[in-house]
Amino acid sequence: MDSNAGTAPPRLTRLTFHGPFSEERAARMIDRLARTEPRTILDIGCGWGEFLLRTLAATPGATGVGVDLNEEDIARGRALAAARGLDERVTFHAESGVATTRGPADLVLCFGASHALSDTQPPGHTAAALEALRGLVNPGGRVVLGEGFWERTPTPAELAAMWPDASPDEHPSLAGLVDLAVGAGFRPEWIESAGVDEWEEFESGYRADVEEWLAHHPTHPAAEETRARVDQQRSRWLRGYRGVLGIAYLTLVPVA
Repeated sequence: MDSNAGTAPPRLTRLTFHGPFSEERAARMIDRLARTEPRTILDIGCGWGEFLLRTLAATPGATGVGVDLNEEDIARGRALAAARGLDERVTFHAESGVATTRGPADLVLCFGASHALSDTQPPGHTAAALEALRGLVNPGGRVVLGEGFWERTPTPAELAAMWPDASPDEHPSLAGLVDLAVGAGFRPEWIESAGVDEWEEFESGYRADVEEWLAHHPTHPAAEETRARVDQQRSRWLRGYRGVLGIAYLTLVPVA
């Protein structure tokens, strides 16, 4: 019998950012963004708001708002803000970003959360998100969009190993993604994408807590369901989208 039967698996304590995003990339990006001297920052799908909080720390006097549906992440963000002395300059809200009235802002962040801006289903979700972002940024401001794209066309076997209903038209190419941004009324100031090391750090970190927990609690009442879920997640990455799905980070300037 598991001696720690009441112990629940931990959640995402190994991750600094909720995505394939390195410390080095964050530092470079925040340095660039801070030079634009934003006074207001809005983060859609903020998670626990690590990038938002670091940007606020680099831009004295700016205020920020983070929006996410996950109440546990929102609570974590509030705790981090208080620990860093930023709680008087940032608010976190557990709510949807669809038709949000939290903007406009000088800097709008949306990392891997375009689905939080629109109910439009793929493949039209990216264009719909860009349209929403265009309405949330102040003139002369910046939008930073972290969005998926196909590194190459996935094979039928790879699609079958991904998430349910994965399709080849679900994401554009990187060039196609940038074209969508231009079509929505932006100019791409900076185009970059996650590297292999960032993906591996994220994917491993995403499951590391739970994998360790499973090793120590193999007979826990929740172990069977947890093991099946984590094994499926890992298989989707290794057999499905590894080397196929990319994440682009676009710094976008709205056209006057």
